[in-house]
Amino acid sequence: MKILMTGFDAFGGESINPSWLSVQRVCQEDTDGLQLIGACLPTEFSASLARLQELVECHRPDLVIAVGQAGGRSAISLERIAINIDDARIPDNAGWQPIDEPIHPAGEAAYFSTLPIKAIVHALRSEGIPAEVSNSAGTYVCNHVFYGLMHLCRHIPGMRAGFVHIPYLPEQAAKLPGAPSMALDVMVRALSLIVRTALHAKTDLPMIGGTEC
Repeated sequence: MKILMTGFDAFGGESINPSWLSVQRVCQEDTDGLQLIGACLPTEFSASLARLQELVECHRPDLVIAVGQAGGRSAISLERIAINIDDARIPDNAGWQPIDEPIHPAGEAAYFSTLPIKAIVHALRSEGIPAEVSNSAGTYVCNHVFYGLMHLCRHIPGMRAGFVHIPYLPEQAAKLPGAPSMALDVMVRALSLIVRTALHAKTDLPMIGGTEC
């Protein structure tokens, strides 16, 4: 099995991005018979999808797991749905700040992850790792990549894919009093378990993952 994992470079004034740090570690340490390919995407609306498409066309992976940073969250978030909109609170690393623009003008309004997200949440919680189903990937570059990834899946039979958000690292949260964080080692364990569960779970679990609002 060939697995592509992506993270992002630092953005928003940060000097690090835990998504890329954790993806690097997983791909370096956790081969175990798997062909793991790690790549860092630019935190730029246009360039991120161009790079992702190059990677998918080059490697033709069986599974793609894109990872991004979600400062303010306290758990590993398995994203359920990507929406066809860019609405940036801050400019991306290229200085572009789209407001209410569709990602693909002729695309579907939304796409759902094809990962077994509830089975993954269950597996993570069983190992003592905080995890949740998220029903919004935001409207910044993470959702842009998630939507573009699932749009690509329509044209590559058999490829499954999805998006995972991870919290700040402790050193990032230290600059933001009250902000939750997670140790890098825990993130790496989580991503490794996500890969294995995604490969082995043939169907998702019928467990509660919704919210009231």
